[in-house]
Amino acid sequence: MRAVFTHGGAEELPAAFCYQVNGSCPRTVHPLGIQLVIYLSCAAGIFTTVLGNLFVVFSVSYFKVLHTPTNFLLLSLALADMLLGLLVLPLSTVRSVESCWFFGDFLCRLHTYLDTLFCLTSIFHLCFISIDRHCAICDPLLYPSKFTIRVALKYILAGWGVPAAYTAILLYTDFVERGLSQWLEEMPCVGSCQLLFNKFWGWLNFPAFFIPCLLMISLYVKIFVVATRQARQISTLSKSLAGAAKRERKAAKTLGIAVGIYLMCWLPFTVDTLVDSLLNFVTPPLIFDIFIWFAYFNSACNPIIYVFSYRWFRKALKLILSREIFLPRTPTIDLYQE
Repeated sequence: MRAVFTHGGAEELPAAFCYQVNGSCPRTVHPLGIQLVIYLSCAAGIFTTVLGNLFVVFSVSYFKVLHTPTNFLLLSLALADMLLGLLVLPLSTVRSVESCWFFGDFLCRLHTYLDTLFCLTSIFHLCFISIDRHCAICDPLLYPSKFTIRVALKYILAGWGVPAAYTAILLYTDFVERGLSQWLEEMPCVGSCQLLFNKFWGWLNFPAFFIPCLLMISLYVKIFVVATRQARQISTLSKSLAGAAKRERKAAKTLGIAVGIYLMCWLPFTVDTLVDSLLNFVTPPLIFDIFIWFAYFNSACNPIIYVFSYRWFRKALKLILSREIFLPRTPTIDLYQE
């Protein structure tokens, strides 16, 4: 969620500079073989992220049985992850490998905006999905009337609108710089993409990450307790109600795994952002790149989780790959049918 800039204090000086001008940022030159391996690895990650989330977006959009509030939230989450792979990760790959920004100030600001937008949108959607699952498990009788498609669409609008406005204020106005000039770093070297990378940014990102995370954790703890109690009572339910309750618990468990992986992927980067701002940005560029790509990796994880957890997603994937989606009856197939 922040652009890379060159950290000071490196023991070994890079062998080149980004530009042949005074004040240029130093550039780390990798051997050709290592450079090729990094580019291919990043390309594979981008391909997995885009294609996997594209399958989710298409499946939920195409199959009518999947038009539920929870799945629309999943679709919007997958859209954010897919756009991250399409619009952000290619430029991030070049920046990480070359340790320079070659694309100008306009794209630097836009890239940082989109990076922050998609990442914040993801955590907002995971938070809203946790609320949805909490309502479905803990208040199942009222859930169909409380969490409708209209309510889900309102959550989706908030999940995109709030991060978009928040990031625009930070990056496209002088509101922060005007009031917090004493926190800002000096002018960056030529060839960096350094915008709001200062102590204020580090402190701001920390609660923006941890407050939604604490909410999700607390909701899933309650979901786990209630689901465990329901599992003991399931023998008293009718077969249809028992099946529905089992599906809701399965969905809650799957999305709980997705939240857990999100926390593991983003925790190192978020903690480093805070600690680094307190220690005058001492994290070596290589370590910082590892942290941020580990965070990016989360965007490729959710479709993989769905493949192993959701029978409906596997069936949808099979229909797409076998080209049965071109048959007139396919959109109305019941993917939940055993």
